[in-house]
Amino acid sequence: RSPFVRKVMLAAHELGIADRLTLEPAVVGMSSPNPLVMADNPLSRIPTLVLDDGTVYADSLLIIEYLDALGGRQALIPAERSRRFDMLRRHALASGLIEVSVLRRNERDRPAEKRSEPHLASYALKTHAALARFDAEAGTYMGQPFDAGQIALAAALGYLDFRFADEPWRLAHARLARWHEAVAARPSYQATMHVG
Repeated sequence: RSPFVRKVMLAAHELGIADRLTLEPAVVGMSSPNPLVMADNPLSRIPTLVLDDGTVYADSLLIIEYLDALGGRQALIPAERSRRFDMLRRHALASGLIEVSVLRRNERDRPAEKRSEPHLASYALKTHAALARFDAEAGTYMGQPFDAGQIALAAALGYLDFRFADEPWRLAHARLARWHEAVAARPSYQATMHVG
């Protein structure tokens, strides 16, 4: 259910190497660190990739870059400078949208007497601003090679659909909705749908 794990799994499926990964189910929470995860990643965050030699990579973009390098094609992380920085810019904004969405969900699910309405309003405002930015730029990456920036955006939108299904983000962001519709048909997206 983690959108950060989904980013990595989208990449693994896009690269055709998902079957080379051994997956370990893990639950981590902001207020409940997982000791098993902490044995490899002291921050108790997922995804965490542990290589056969014991090397640990504990950030979704780092893991995607590692997986991308396995094939030697640089299919998801462009080598050319301007394309790379454009991808990194989109990835950073999409990852920020994921972070805000996770914080928003955690705040929303707190008991009513502990919930902060100013925090919820702030998270909602940031979400809508990020969606507006992506909608305005959608034409620049529609039809472009599917890269790590688009993977992060796909994971962010999938998480919104999963955790905030009652919010019709598509109504105000038609270009982004069209892009997402095309991406949602990809086998990698279908193979990594949120469950539970």
